[in-house]
Amino acid sequence: MDTYLNAADVALRTLFATPRARRACPTVAEPTAETSQPLSPADKALSGALMRVNHVGEVCAQALYSAQALATRDASLRAQYTEAALEETDHLAWTRQRLDELGARPSLLNPLWYAGAFGLGLLAGRLGDRISLGFLVETEQQVEAHLDNHMTRLPVDDHASRAIVAQMKDDEARHAQEAQHAGAATLPAPVQGLMRAAAKLMTTVAHRI
Repeated sequence: MDTYLNAADVALRTLFATPRARRACPTVAEPTAETSQPLSPADKALSGALMRVNHVGEVCAQALYSAQALATRDASLRAQYTEAALEETDHLAWTRQRLDELGARPSLLNPLWYAGAFGLGLLAGRLGDRISLGFLVETEQQVEAHLDNHMTRLPVDDHASRAIVAQMKDDEARHAQEAQHAGAATLPAPVQGLMRAAAKLMTTVAHRI
């Protein structure tokens, strides 16, 4: 019963509460006037759209980890999922804070994204811990590649967003490594392809809505 209540609590806090980070938001040294300019309206709009996509990714991460923790019977693995989810909560808080700073809004479809990700995480968990871990590895590796792409697309002068994305990328890579060490299975290529297609659809829609 506790695990079900915890899953419900995570959903409510993710979708309706202001997220609280355990770690301070990543920053960079304050650029000089010679090396930095205020963001233009076009650059602010681009950064806002990219950070909205990243925020959606963190909404989905909360759903995935919550579902996988609910599905596993392994207490140590449940603890691993829970700890990773806490780090993802930092990402959720940072991206939401940056959206506010940019004058941008979160995706209007966050409840839909959460429900879909929770269903996928629960399905992966029901297929066994090795498959669930493999699903986690593939997800985190795709997110890492996606964040790497965002580092090339974010405006050069948006130092705040770039610092956040860089830290997120490092954390996602570590989560994938930890899942591999825990015994993750390698997912079949068609499944990996379907996951990439679903992620592409989500990021394309979330960029605008």
